[in-house]
Amino acid sequence: MSIVDDLAEVQIQAAIERGELDDLPGAGRPLVLDDDRHVPEGLRAAYRLLKNAGYLPPELELRGEIRTTEQLLRQAEAVEDETRLATRLNHLMARLSATRGHDVDLRTEPLYYDKIRSRLAPSD
Repeated sequence: MSIVDDLAEVQIQAAIERGELDDLPGAGRPLVLDDDRHVPEGLRAAYRLLKNAGYLPPELELRGEIRTTEQLLRQAEAVEDETRLATRLNHLMARLSATRGHDVDLRTEPLYYDKIRSRLAPSD
């Protein structure tokens, strides 16, 4: 089990013991889950936690920058702007390619780990 799984399990057990999960709306009905087939299985829980906490994984932020740059490039009128935006697009694409070389481990990303842990830590 990963650290995220362990933290989640502690929170779930504490909520069960306090009775907070009794009589929830939708009890007994299937869950409506996000379509995360494109996310590697090992990253799905982490991505879902980041999304629910209001954060985008760095790769998705980078993809957003790429899309914005592509739109600006399509609308560019001056040659200088096209050159600058094409250079930026190439740089962003290279960064995206570099990020795909390894799995993300939130335990090695202190910013995300601390924010997730603080949100999941039992409240006294």
